[in-house]
Amino acid sequence: MSPADTGASTVVGAAPEATAPAAPAVPVPEAADSRMAPGGPGYRRMSLALFLAGVATFALLYSTQALLPLISGEYGVAASEASWTVAAATGGLALFVLPMSALSERFGRRTVMTASLAVAVAVGLLVPFAPSLGTLVVLRALQGAALAGLPASAQAYLAEEVRPRALVTAIGLFVAGNSVGGMSGRVVTGWVAQEWGWRVAVGAVGVIAVVCAVAFRMLLPAPRHFTPGSLRPRVLAGTVRDHLSDPLLRRLYAIGALFMTVFGGVYTVIGYRLTEAPFSLPQGVIGSIFLVYLVGTVSASTAGRLVGRLGRRGALYLAGATTAAGLLLSLLDSVPLVLLGLVLITAGFFAGHAVASSAVSRTATHGRAQASALYQSAYYIGSSVGSTVGATAFHAEGWSGTVGVGLLAVLGVVTITVAGSRAARAAARREPAAAR
Repeated sequence: MSPADTGASTVVGAAPEATAPAAPAVPVPEAADSRMAPGGPGYRRMSLALFLAGVATFALLYSTQALLPLISGEYGVAASEASWTVAAATGGLALFVLPMSALSERFGRRTVMTASLAVAVAVGLLVPFAPSLGTLVVLRALQGAALAGLPASAQAYLAEEVRPRALVTAIGLFVAGNSVGGMSGRVVTGWVAQEWGWRVAVGAVGVIAVVCAVAFRMLLPAPRHFTPGSLRPRVLAGTVRDHLSDPLLRRLYAIGALFMTVFGGVYTVIGYRLTEAPFSLPQGVIGSIFLVYLVGTVSASTAGRLVGRLGRRGALYLAGATTAAGLLLSLLDSVPLVLLGLVLITAGFFAGHAVASSAVSRTATHGRAQASALYQSAYYIGSSVGSTVGATAFHAEGWSGTVGVGLLAVLGVVTITVAGSRAARAAARREPAAAR
């Protein structure tokens, strides 16, 4: 696929490695490439291991999101205050993902991912005993910081251990695990909380995460293509500067943040909307609404085929349009139409996230963990902003305020993608002129 088709053409005319996946100058024949590929040795174990890691990560990270109305009731706080139990976790992850990615460059992807899950699970088992909202927020921030070692390290592991042609699909499966984790955590907490309260519900998520973490460590193949890097601050700063100076990476980081702003805002507030008139749904039913995450599992895992048909920018346009349509549908006071709106929002978000995150892994030619970490940092900053701004808008204007925040974020995605298309066309026109 040409750069013009994929969206990587924004730096045409720069050094080739700025726009192409890391690869030798002479392509390695498939038979001689020892990296994993679908149907090959270790690929299924690796896919299942990272799928389970994604399940544990999102189940823990968003374990309080479906329970916010109950947390508000117990502590006597508004939605904007209770939403900090979500924003603190995603904010902790956003702040620590870059340092944790540096550790993975030195000590290995599998080691850092295992340690991250172990600490996050341990903190998760303490969360149900939080005596106050302040303590709960602090524990959630620690949990998010612990989980920071997993997303960027997982993408770097895949970029090193999986053949480039299979990378979008492999990362899509990891993102699909995120969607299953988000769904299962919210569904489980919804029904458990209805019977035994939010504390028992959060504890149940912790137990699920323990099982996933153990299975992950047992299944994930040892890395074969990892080369330890340096922990020197100057080296790390230079790598980060290189990534931030790449126009394509900057756009991908912004797109990830904006998509997550929509998603974080919608799913932080939707529980409040559905508990109020005209819906007045019980907590268990509200938890079951999150079964729509299964749509995200499908859209993320098929992102590779979507890029193959439409190109990277075409896939992003479709993801943005789908998300916007879902936001508009969710304004209607009908449970089936709100549910359909959530389906479209979820499908659009996970497709856009899978496309953007895989593009980051393919574009970076060195310091892949840092490149992915910067994406994850932007992504979870978007989640924190979406959670707090979406909840504040809901408090001020109702659901229409939250939808307005989401539509502005989608408009940002489209604007950035259009800017990338124009830059690509301009660079393509300059290249023949330079050749003459």
